Amino acid sequence: MDFNLTSEQQALADSVRRFCHKDYDFQARRAVVETPEGLSRETWARFASLGWIGASLPEALGGIGGSAIENAVIMEEFGRALVVEPFLSAAVLALQTLAALPRSDRRDELMRQGISGESLIALAHGELAARGAIDRITTRAERTGDGWRLSGHKSLVLGAPTADHLLVSAIGDEGVGLFLASPRAAGLRLQPYRMLDDVRVADIWLDDTPAEAMAAPPGAAKIAIEAGTDHALTAVCAEAVGAMDAAIALTRDYISSRKQFGVTLSSFQVLQHRMADMLVEMELSRSILYQGLAAVTGPPTGRPRAIGAMKAVVSSAALFVGRNAVQLHGGIGMTDEYAIGHYYRRLFVIAGQFGAESLHLRRMAAGGGGFWRECEE
Repeated sequence: MDFNLTSEQQALADSVRRFCHKDYDFQARRAVVETPEGLSRETWARFASLGWIGASLPEALGGIGGSAIENAVIMEEFGRALVVEPFLSAAVLALQTLAALPRSDRRDELMRQGISGESLIALAHGELAARGAIDRITTRAERTGDGWRLSGHKSLVLGAPTADHLLVSAIGDEGVGLFLASPRAAGLRLQPYRMLDDVRVADIWLDDTPAEAMAAPPGAAKIAIEAGTDHALTAVCAEAVGAMDAAIALTRDYISSRKQFGVTLSSFQVLQHRMADMLVEMELSRSILYQGLAAVTGPPTGRPRAIGAMKAVVSSAALFVGRNAVQLHGGIGMTDEYAIGHYYRRLFVIAGQFGAESLHLRRMAAGGGGFWRECEE
């Protein structure tokens, strides 16, 4: 197997790394976090102009015709810089879900708007009781004379506070469907907040909210949601690898300069062993990320097992590396002014995002199938 990036993918990685190094250092990130929206519209427009938003999407819709690998390349570099712009929610989760739906004029127009940076789209799928599982949906959709009405509650919706369009999953008479709703629609209440890692999310309450059905045959919405989630899982695992790599580098530099009993901390064998363990966990995560990318870009056979194994391993490694990085820094690692604590907070959130380790171990054991049984009972 060839694990090397193509020349185009390497050029993409280099361009993202240059941007993060030059224009998105830790202080620049802190300034973005403190803005009311929690993102820089100028930075988002730059992502669009550089083609990063559409890196994995068809050229006919304004993308560059890549795959999940291009998103992983971008997200790994974003993980190193702790980028807070909603690339994961808008460029990966929402657009890949739309891309997996059957073609229609409305779908194509939404994707063009998303790829160009004109609109931010958020997938409102997760619910409080689901705890990351994609088959727990209680939000209801009812057909009316003028379209559809939605009622229910969505939790921890990534990108929702700044979204122009909400792609909402709900159950109607024909099963699971995807519906387009405006964040300003009647009967929709949105409660934004900041997570532990400074990423903005929202809880959404829908009370007889008008919505537009995305044209799709029965079963298409389920396929699209699972495809979008699998792409998001590989992207967030790539982000975790980048964040772990940066956290290990920060920790290495710190213990190489900090002295105790007249010698540097890095001279203590127990700390050398701890650093080696952290590096092993990060490299294991990188290796299983490759397996996940091979699964999501290849035939669907065996994909759920491979994706589940990837997220389970990366969730465990993210917690191990983050906790040890903070511990090896001592008291300074707990301060808000120092970067290492922010890496741990992001890794902590990633460990539970789109389902914790235990959920994905069950997914791996199941080997696929049956993910939608409970929501249809």
